Amino acid sequence: MAGDYALVTGGARNIGAAIAERLSADGLRVIVVDRVPPEHDALEEFVELDLGDTAALPGRLAAVVAGRRVTRLVNNAGIVAPASLEATDMADFDRVQAVNLRAPVLCAQAVLPGMQAAGMGRIVNISSRAALGKEWRTAYAAAKAGLHGMTRTWALELGRHGITVNAVGPGPIRTSLFEAANPPDDPRTKAIIDAVPVRRLGTPADVAAAVGFLASDLAGFVTGQVLYVCGGMTIGAA
Repeated sequence: MAGDYALVTGGARNIGAAIAERLSADGLRVIVVDRVPPEHDALEEFVELDLGDTAALPGRLAAVVAGRRVTRLVNNAGIVAPASLEATDMADFDRVQAVNLRAPVLCAQAVLPGMQAAGMGRIVNISSRAALGKEWRTAYAAAKAGLHGMTRTWALELGRHGITVNAVGPGPIRTSLFEAANPPDDPRTKAIIDAVPVRRLGTPADVAAAVGFLASDLAGFVTGQVLYVCGGMTIGAA
């Protein structure tokens, strides 16, 4: 992987930061695309970009990948906009689809010519167990379920070029965002943990480990799959 680049969207903090750190440790030159500056130094370049601005995205991405051998793409950036069905706002719905679904398509299109020229590539889409259904997640679940369909479709289309495409679906992961919404001493937080068969929350490093494998040379015969990193929650939630 020496000299190869990995493009990681939403790689500034939390799960994205752990992914950037893992890929950097594995020898890849990481480019982080995010709206906010990175909270780590496991990268070669930071590109400040709002992935919801899909009109500007193709041009910006073309400039980022120009002249570089980008053989790894991790579509990690995402937004949630939680709401019940009756309270779901269509402007919020459209923005969730733009960031979580349209942006991954545009990112994949940007790196595809280089991967085809290299004769190999790894695309990893970060999904969620919410794709299986979760209350107050109409927009988010729709986007993540759509990401599963795209993952399988791209795997069929791109396998002949040596490009694999997989998804990782995290369950409850201990991040700053999770802790802000779920205080450790809140009974509801305990209920979440008790519902996980392994009886703990996941960590960003747990997700990054799965991404690291799927992005590696070792995963050349794994494609079109969704790997849930959920502590077993999807066994009962499916």
